[in-house]
Amino acid sequence: MRTWLARLRPWLALAAVGLILGVLLPPVGSYARQYAFAETLQFVIFAVAAPGLLVLGAPWRFLRLSRHHDRSPGVVRRLAPARWPGVSRPAVTLVAFIAVVIAWRLPVAVNALPGDPALTAAELVSLLAGGSAVWLELAGAPPLPPRLSPPGRAATAAVAMWTIWALAYIMGMSRGTWFAAYRHAAGYGLSTAVDQQLAVAVMWAVPALCFAPVFYAMLIAWLRDSEDPDEELRRVGDTDVLGPGLGGWPRPPRGWRSSST
Repeated sequence: MRTWLARLRPWLALAAVGLILGVLLPPVGSYARQYAFAETLQFVIFAVAAPGLLVLGAPWRFLRLSRHHDRSPGVVRRLAPARWPGVSRPAVTLVAFIAVVIAWRLPVAVNALPGDPALTAAELVSLLAGGSAVWLELAGAPPLPPRLSPPGRAATAAVAMWTIWALAYIMGMSRGTWFAAYRHAAGYGLSTAVDQQLAVAVMWAVPALCFAPVFYAMLIAWLRDSEDPDEELRRVGDTDVLGPGLGGWPRPPRGWRSSST
């Protein structure tokens, strides 16, 4: 299994580059200046899909981040980033990702994107950085293991996914046009309402395809690795371990005997 994943890793990084170029170049790049759903596809590729593929497919062993292959505690402590007092680095990473995602979904930002290549480049760089930071918390950078436990990784994936879903819900429930720059004339091409609903569907589908498998995989791993409840019951009934008395319960006071008939 690991051999198969190792062979697939370089192709994941190439797939990330292909996705980015695919949504920047025509025809998707041209449609992104005309339709909200195409611009939204750019957004979720920049924020979720491409970062995940880059982190999973990057040659970390040849980069400075993981040039040491020793997994000893001293090396791990030396390579691990410093923690902020009272704040965990994964929490800061997740909050930063949420802030960047919300900033690029505000109507004022989306309405300024069509026809502005510099702003599109800024969106790409900021979302790619924020998304890659989150995926590093989820997947780690080989040979170093992730800093989060399986429940923490599942929660991180869920919160990241729900953030984008919440934005999609707000846009989908809006009665008016969410993005004025993508208002279409009636009777020509896609209507504004259909374009907006397609954008909502894209914001639901792509995060679900990327984050939901991580959430369920981490949840299953946590349940599988958690302690067997039958073992706990066996320990409760083990008188040799828990001390005198039946199942570890204290003996009754002396003199309490059942009356003989």
